[in-house]
Amino acid sequence: MEPQEIIAYKDKEGRIIDTQTAAETGCDDCTPILYDNSPDALEVIRHSTAHLMAQAIKELYPDAQFFVGPVVDEGFYYDFKTSEKIGDADLKKIEKRMQQLAKKKYDITRYCIPKEEAKEKFAGDELKQAVMERIEDERLCIYRQGDFEDLCRGPHVPNTKYLRNFKLTRVAGAYLGGDSDKEMLTRIYGVAFADKESLKAYLTMIEEAKKRDHRKIGTELGLFMFDDEAGAGLPFWMPKGARLRSRIEQLLWRAHRRRGYEPVRGPELLKADMWRISGHYACYGENMYLTEIDGQEYGLKPMNCIGHILIYKKEIHSYRVLPLKYFEYGVVHRHEQSGVLHGLLRVREFTQDDAHIFCTPEQIKSVVIDVLEFVDSVMKLFGFEYEMEISTKPEKAIGSDEIWETATKALKEALDENGFSYGIDEGGGAFYGPKIDIKITDALRRKWQCGTIQVDFNLPERFEMEYIDEDNERKRPVMIHRAILGSFERFIAILTEHYAGEFPAFIAPTQVIFVPIGQEHTAYAKELAARLAEEEIDSEIYDRNESLAKRIRTAEKQKVPLIAVIGDEEVKNRKVAVRDRRKREQYEMDAEAFIQLIKEQTSEVRI
Repeated sequence: MEPQEIIAYKDKEGRIIDTQTAAETGCDDCTPILYDNSPDALEVIRHSTAHLMAQAIKELYPDAQFFVGPVVDEGFYYDFKTSEKIGDADLKKIEKRMQQLAKKKYDITRYCIPKEEAKEKFAGDELKQAVMERIEDERLCIYRQGDFEDLCRGPHVPNTKYLRNFKLTRVAGAYLGGDSDKEMLTRIYGVAFADKESLKAYLTMIEEAKKRDHRKIGTELGLFMFDDEAGAGLPFWMPKGARLRSRIEQLLWRAHRRRGYEPVRGPELLKADMWRISGHYACYGENMYLTEIDGQEYGLKPMNCIGHILIYKKEIHSYRVLPLKYFEYGVVHRHEQSGVLHGLLRVREFTQDDAHIFCTPEQIKSVVIDVLEFVDSVMKLFGFEYEMEISTKPEKAIGSDEIWETATKALKEALDENGFSYGIDEGGGAFYGPKIDIKITDALRRKWQCGTIQVDFNLPERFEMEYIDEDNERKRPVMIHRAILGSFERFIAILTEHYAGEFPAFIAPTQVIFVPIGQEHTAYAKELAARLAEEEIDSEIYDRNESLAKRIRTAEKQKVPLIAVIGDEEVKNRKVAVRDRRKREQYEMDAEAFIQLIKEQTSEVRI
């Protein structure tokens, strides 16, 4: 690694430019980007590595044509096509050629030409023509390294010598431009760093992530299932998964009630006119499931807000009762493309821990702070670190700029006045209002977006919501949309990977497995299981006609907090031989003390 070398610059507008551009424009007030693992440096390194991969593919598969090769959160990818079928087994061959090219230390240079000239230059390349159709600029830039050239805005590192620490991770398929009506291209994903140590650490994390994959663990533990014949992206909760989910739901239910939230429930199907008023139909219609009933169009709800608005409007509310807090475990449906479905993390039906708080404009700050306290309590309970980001007005939005500025300012002031640090995601807000996104960090240091807090002046206006103020005047309330987990499906997927399936006792689907050594010991196991059931503690008895060693191994694979082995001595002395997974210990306990131990481990955890 060469940490002092400059690979790019950042100009005063915050744009990253290559060293060639900086030299040509005399960028005296630019900030150098060094060859390291900073976010800006990795963006340039990974973008350039994508081009290096394309160069290697072109040499190995001369008829290859390339579409786009962007940097993404997990590294980079390139979409392309070739007459030969490429699979994961080909990645090592491509990597080897990439290393050979990097060692040649090609300078990476840029030149720009008129768009019409570029079309002529790439006349025989239909994918390049498709790329140019997406670009409005009349002058296009081309980057060259050795004999390889590619259309690109850049920036790139100045030389291929900086592209040594990379790994191609997988091959996938991707529709041209994400359009399922167009041809399927080959997509190769990869990752790159500035040093070998960081690459090695990342690959180790990826291997651990594979072991923790919630789809794998969910199958092994019997938590949930999918059935393609029934429909993609539609999860089925099996008994153990349903018990796990129920425990989380109950914890959260009690936490809501303690904080003054009122439970409500709205229908899952509403007339499309409701969604037209809200703006969902125009801004979100392509993600909705629509149908016709009695000659009228209806839509399955993609969000719960309209139901809560209509419940609020059923009565006239005084300012004295505000803020008014409604919450619902609301089932929603969203049409996700098949290619993005991913276990419980991305599904077409899911349940949000949704709440809407109706308040006065003066109450926004205090409401947001209360919600952040709630978020903090939940995240600490499950052992998550988290960070916050304010997302501002997107390109596709409803409401005036003035309303958006007021709402965004309120969120910033709530965080600033209470000393919270946060980032800004320009253009990342919901279509009806700015939001605070809660991003949690799991045991593998991966970041996940879960909860959200959204300030909305638009929907109260569109639905003509009102409250009576202290002067007996009718005023518009502010609506704050709020979810802490995001959805139960997504949060349970993250929890499963965070804990590697070893759930803490207070949410574990099964707290203890009894393993009687012989059939004569089963009655005692059933007696203890019945005692635990009275305490709402779930247990199982492994008394199959299998060897003791096999039954214990099977029980251990279920990753339950406790295993209790029962033999002659245990029955005689009313004891249990305990295997404690959390403590990685084995010990003997009196039966009553054992029951008390489990009660303490599973007793109500306050949020």
